[in-house]
Amino acid sequence: MCGIVGVLGDHEAAPILVEALKRLEYRGYDSAGIATVHDGILDRRRAVGKLVNLSDLLVHDSLRGKAGIGHTRWATHGAPTVVNAHPHQAGPVAVVHNGIIENFRDLRQEVAAAGMSFVTETDTETVALLTQIYMEAGLGPVAAARKTLSRLEGAFALAFLFQGEDDLIFAARKGSPLAIGHGDGEMYVGSDAIALAPLTDRITYLDEGDSAVLTRTSLEIRNADGDLANRPLKQIQLDQARIDKGGHKHFMAKEIAEQPTVIGEAIDHYLSRDGARVVLPEPGLDFAKIDRLTMVACGTAYYACVTAKYWFEQVAGIPVDVDIASEFRYREPPIPARTAALFVSQSGETADTLAALRYCQGKAAGIVSVVNVPESSIARESDLALPILAGTEIGVASTKAFTCQLTVLLMLALKAASDRGVLEDAALADRLSALRALPGVLNVALERETEIAEVAARLAEARDILFLGRGLMYPLALEGALKLKEISYIHAEAYASGELKHGPIALIDKSVPIVVLAPRDALFDKSVSNMQEVMARNGKVLLITDAAGAKEGGEGAWQIIRLPATDPILTPILYALPAQLLAYHTAIAKGTDVDQPRNLAKSVTVE
Repeated sequence: MCGIVGVLGDHEAAPILVEALKRLEYRGYDSAGIATVHDGILDRRRAVGKLVNLSDLLVHDSLRGKAGIGHTRWATHGAPTVVNAHPHQAGPVAVVHNGIIENFRDLRQEVAAAGMSFVTETDTETVALLTQIYMEAGLGPVAAARKTLSRLEGAFALAFLFQGEDDLIFAARKGSPLAIGHGDGEMYVGSDAIALAPLTDRITYLDEGDSAVLTRTSLEIRNADGDLANRPLKQIQLDQARIDKGGHKHFMAKEIAEQPTVIGEAIDHYLSRDGARVVLPEPGLDFAKIDRLTMVACGTAYYACVTAKYWFEQVAGIPVDVDIASEFRYREPPIPARTAALFVSQSGETADTLAALRYCQGKAAGIVSVVNVPESSIARESDLALPILAGTEIGVASTKAFTCQLTVLLMLALKAASDRGVLEDAALADRLSALRALPGVLNVALERETEIAEVAARLAEARDILFLGRGLMYPLALEGALKLKEISYIHAEAYASGELKHGPIALIDKSVPIVVLAPRDALFDKSVSNMQEVMARNGKVLLITDAAGAKEGGEGAWQIIRLPATDPILTPILYALPAQLLAYHTAIAKGTDVDQPRNLAKSVTVE
C-alpha cells in the first residue's frame, strides 16, 4: 500500500521524485523518503508524516544526484518513524518496497548469523541487508539483487539503487504493481502511471514475477523464470485535469461533483448507438449460458456488489453469491458449472481480490472484472474487463468510483436480463431511457449540498450514528456508515431496517442519530414503521427520501433531506451522493483530514 518511484534523468532527481511522490501520497502518508547517487555516493533523506515534511527537510538539507528512488509509506512492519522510513540502506544498496516480505523473520535470523545488525523494525531492511551480503561476496549489483529476489516470499514491488552506479535501477514485482516509464534519454519507475504522468505517456507494465534492469537508454525485462521478456510499450491517455483539485478544497469534494459527468460517460460507453441495447467489449459475455454469478470484492467495492446482487436477482433472475475477497480466498468454495465470477476493484490491484480471481481461474465459466484501471493486474488476468471510466480518483474514500461501479454493474444486469429473455425490449428501453436521464437527476441532488452541510454540522456532535435501509437501500446504508467512519472517525453502523428490533434497537436514545435511507418505493411503508419504532424511543431520525416520501412519512423526523424522484432501480446511485456529502461535511465540521484519513491508504496491495 506504499508508493514507490525511481528516476534516471538529466536533471536533479530530488524535486522530480518529490513531485512524483505527491501523486502517490494517496497510497500512504505515514512517512516518506528519497535516495540518490551523486558522484558515486549513495545518500538519502527521510521524514515522518506527510510529504510536505520531506519537502521541508530537503530545503534545509538538500540531496544532489540525477539518479534516485523514492517512497511514501503506509506502515505494515514497524511504527512510522524516521528509522523505519524508506529507502532502507545497507552499505552500497538502497531499497524501496511496496508489499510484505512474509519470510523476513527467517531471513533476518540468517542475516544476523552472518554478522549483520538491524536498525529498523521493518521487513524491507532484510532485503537491503541480503543484497549487501551478496555484493560483499563478490556479486555485481544486478546479480546480487536477483539472488535476493530468489529468497523472498510474499508480495512486493521493489526498486534498488546502488553506490557507484548513477545509471542503474533494478526493479521487480510480485503481487504488487509496477510500471516503467520511457523518456527521451531518461527512464522512470513507479507504482502506477499517475506518478509518471508529468514525465512521460509511454509506459511498460511489468507482469507478475518480472524483474527489470533500467539505464537511461535501455530496459531489460526478465520473467519469473529468468528468461528475457518482451512487454509491450503502451501510450497512455491520462487526463491531467483530473489529477488536481480543480478549484475545490479537497479531492473528495471535486470527485463528488464529477459524478454526473463520469457516470454519463460510463453510460454512453456501454450503450449501442441507438441507445436501445447494452454492448460489452469483446469477447463479451452471453448470460444465457450462465446459471449463477459469484461476485467478490473488498470495502466499498464489496457494497457495490451487494447492491448488484439485488439487480441481478430481481431484474435478471440470476442467483448471486457475494463474498468479501479476504474470506473467499481462504474458504475455497466450490465453483459450480456455468458459474461466472465477477471481481470489482477500483485500482485493479487489490491483493485479496486478485488472489480470489486466481483461485477462480480454470474453475469458473468466465472471469469478469469491473475496474477503473484497464491496465491493472485484475483487468489483464480477466476474460472480460469492464472499465468504469471514473477517471483518476485521488481521495482515499471512494466516491465517483463507487457510483461508476454501480452504473456499470446495473448495465451488466440489464444486459443479463435481456440475454436471458427476462426483460422484454420495451421494458429494457424504458430502463435505459431512465438511465440516460440519471446525470441530470444527480445534478439536482448535488444542489442539496448546502442543506446537507447544515445537517452534517449537527451530526458532527454525535459519538455514534446508525444507518438503516431496506432492499436496495440496505447496501447503501452500509456504504454510508463506512464513509462516515473513514473520514470523520465517528463510530457508525448500518443495519437492514427489519433487523432493528433484533438487537440494535437497544442502542437508541436521544444522543444517537439514525440516518434512514427511504425513497418512496414498495418498501417505504415498512421503513416508516421502523422509523416510528426509533422515534418512540427518543431516537433522532434523519430521513433521506423524495418529496412523496417526506410528505407521507416525514412527520416526527428530526431532519429531512429531499431528493428528486427517479426510477426505483436507480436509487442506489442517486442516494450515494447525499451519503457521501453527509460524510464529507461531517468530517469538515470535525476538522479531520478528508482526503488522507488516518491509518488508511487508497490502494490495498497487501493482504
